[in-house]
Amino acid sequence: MLALPPQGAATRLVLIRHGETDQAMRGRCYGRLDVELSPEGRRQAEALAGALADVPLAAVYSSPLRRALETATTIAADQGLEPVAEDALSEIDFGELEGAPYEEIRAERPELFRVWMETPASVRFPGGEAFPDLRARVLPAVAEIRARHEGEAVAIVAHGGVVRIALADAFGLADGAAFRLGQAYGGVSVVDWIEGAPVVPVVNAVLYSRA
Repeated sequence: MLALPPQGAATRLVLIRHGETDQAMRGRCYGRLDVELSPEGRRQAEALAGALADVPLAAVYSSPLRRALETATTIAADQGLEPVAEDALSEIDFGELEGAPYEEIRAERPELFRVWMETPASVRFPGGEAFPDLRARVLPAVAEIRARHEGEAVAIVAHGGVVRIALADAFGLADGAAFRLGQAYGGVSVVDWIEGAPVVPVVNAVLYSRA
């Protein structure tokens, strides 16, 4: 089992993508669709809780969607905490595409699918959001959490898009470059804020043994 590097005097944000989702959603598009964890996802959440047991978290924040909130609840319980749900930490809204199989989207909306695959940060999903909308709500929420917990460590359990936004901001990356950052189910990233400047010692680490 891997351990996080020492925190020192930093304000630490432990960014966590939720565990694996229900198998019924494999090959489908989901963002705001409220999908549950799979049995493996629940195992991942338990393993994450154990891996983070020695990290003194001041709070655990979460997207309100079940896959994130269930992951967060398991982690928080090991710390004697209750997760705090924040709407701004929800995944991007895919609008009319929510729940649709990717192959169906490719066949019925080929131009949208092509642009999505080639330049994902430029797409506005019909009836939903674009990547800049996600950034505009995630970054203020993350900054507020950081300001609220100066000198402490907190966990933020959310989604691939949300974690990429926070990491891209810390790295100073353009929107399109955020999609180069891998996000495994249960992956852990760390941003330490030291005298107002971000340092990123961990990106997308798996802190527990895989099944």
